[in-house]
Amino acid sequence: MRTAEQVTFGGSALDRAAELRGDVPALAAVLQDPATRTIVLWKGKPLLTGEGSERSLVRLPLDHPILKEARESPILLGREDGAARFAHDISAWVPDEDISEVGAFIDRSEQRHPTLPDDHGFAELRSVMTALSPRDAELAATAKAILGWHETHGFCARCGAQSDVTQAGWQRVCQACGASHFPRTDPVVIMLITHGNKVLLGRSPGWPEGMYSCLAGFVEPGETIEAAVRREVWEEAGVRVGEVRYLSSQPWPFPASLMFGCQGIALSDDINIDPVEIEDALWASREDVMDALAGLRQGLLPARKGAIAHFLLRNWLADTLD
Repeated sequence: MRTAEQVTFGGSALDRAAELRGDVPALAAVLQDPATRTIVLWKGKPLLTGEGSERSLVRLPLDHPILKEARESPILLGREDGAARFAHDISAWVPDEDISEVGAFIDRSEQRHPTLPDDHGFAELRSVMTALSPRDAELAATAKAILGWHETHGFCARCGAQSDVTQAGWQRVCQACGASHFPRTDPVVIMLITHGNKVLLGRSPGWPEGMYSCLAGFVEPGETIEAAVRREVWEEAGVRVGEVRYLSSQPWPFPASLMFGCQGIALSDDINIDPVEIEDALWASREDVMDALAGLRQGLLPARKGAIAHFLLRNWLADTLD
């Protein structure tokens, strides 16, 4: 697929500077470099500036007072224009304003820290991802994913002892049993299942009323991507799938997935959903999907902008899947 890396969170070509992670003297040097900058997250929400469709990821110098809120060492994300980029987590900070929307399916709230300008705020990444440049989106997604991993993997999976952060944030080592642990990414297939002029869409419980998207599911151990596509569609919607091809991938740090976007050709249009897996499924024509994306189809909301499902559906409508 020629446009594969145009998906949100893809195509930035960030220099991840992996050779610095275990080089203690080099890390010490870049931490003293005045060109080094860090991005800051609060409860997984990156610090941004700007409004509307033009948002930017804030890069702060390492002597900024807000970094005193951080409880852990920063994570090395990579380099931009030869200068190191880190990520700090200040989730221990408690804002004064109401934060009731945090954790909701759609979180439009923004939190503002008293040491920062008024136009700086912590925003939910899913709500702003299409307003960011590819580089800003990749840095934010990487920081959110790696910090989220550390938050839930503080203890050794082998012996249960507390583990220590090493490799500039890209490894945890258990001093009790010697086990090494690395950031986890879960493979997920997401499927554009077509049958003639129609595409198969489904919805999960708890989604906004009328919202439908492509079916998706985790790849199981010992399973190929193609087999996972066929199994998940059969389990969720009772639809048999024949030919399957890979189209594009998307890092999805909510919390730690890599989405493999595929197209599958359905062998029939019979639907028999598993209500434990999904709430509903339907076949939508190209005309239905075009109307939904234009906001003209009542009762059918398109997949979230920025998600790979939205990307695949738009390319299907434009006949640009090759």
